[in-house]
Amino acid sequence: MAEAVSVPVRTQANQTTGEVTLPAGVFDGPVKKHLLYETVKMQRANRRAGTHSTKTRGMVSGGGKKPWRQKGTGNARAGSNRSPLWVGGATVFGPQPRDYSYRMPRSARRAALRAALAMKVKEGSLLVLDRIEVEPKTKVVAGMIDGLGVESALIITGAANPNLERGARNLPNVKVLRSEGANVYDILRYRHLILSLDAVEALKARVQS
Repeated sequence: MAEAVSVPVRTQANQTTGEVTLPAGVFDGPVKKHLLYETVKMQRANRRAGTHSTKTRGMVSGGGKKPWRQKGTGNARAGSNRSPLWVGGATVFGPQPRDYSYRMPRSARRAALRAALAMKVKEGSLLVLDRIEVEPKTKVVAGMIDGLGVESALIITGAANPNLERGARNLPNVKVLRSEGANVYDILRYRHLILSLDAVEALKARVQS
């Protein structure tokens, strides 16, 4: 049975103001790496545009006339100058537009999200802030990130924080998500995970609902 874990609560200035008990079974579960792999693979597949396209023999223009007679020329037999063997010809079994998206079972997606959160806790890469109030400026958000001593971070808030979202959008190593958008791929992509206090409760409700 998983036990609750206590982590310090910090301010934006990286001052410790207390502790918060992370819900058992949400942030302290088993790290199932196979679920993390399958979930990341699913998310990457769902992001594929699938617009690749090649032309088959029925799509290539030309080729209506036989290049030369069947026999007597010394050349190999040829019925069309748009054969896949010819330069400018068609493509055999080339990629066609398709939908790569699929969905894992809901229980598996929740378990993978719990595993990703638990991994951050075990690595000591989880930071909890009492609140996040910044001006909508890149310099201000960058200063906050530097003050927390992190370089690459995913910030998850419980509610919309337009100032933070706007100030962080030009920082290449920082991403801001609302709790309903938290996902395994982004959690694993960034070195640190920063949560606001309301995000902790929102993630608990989302994972355990």
